[in-house]
Amino acid sequence: MTTDSPDKVEYFFNTRTKMVEKGRQSPWEHVMGPYDTHEAAERAFEIAAQRNQEWKDDDESWQGEDS
Repeated sequence: MTTDSPDKVEYFFNTRTKMVEKGRQSPWEHVMGPYDTHEAAERAFEIAAQRNQEWKDDDESWQGEDS
């Protein structure tokens, strides 16, 4: 999720205000992102939880701990 062009808009989810920001307006410690769309930024916690579960599953599989 890097900026490919100077015209590309990125969205961030502010964990303090629970609001989506167009462009990073707050300090890094208060935002999640960047996301490509406003809708994706709104789902920041859901996306993070899904990625964490995928990483956990991958780790368990790699370590041979599948149950």
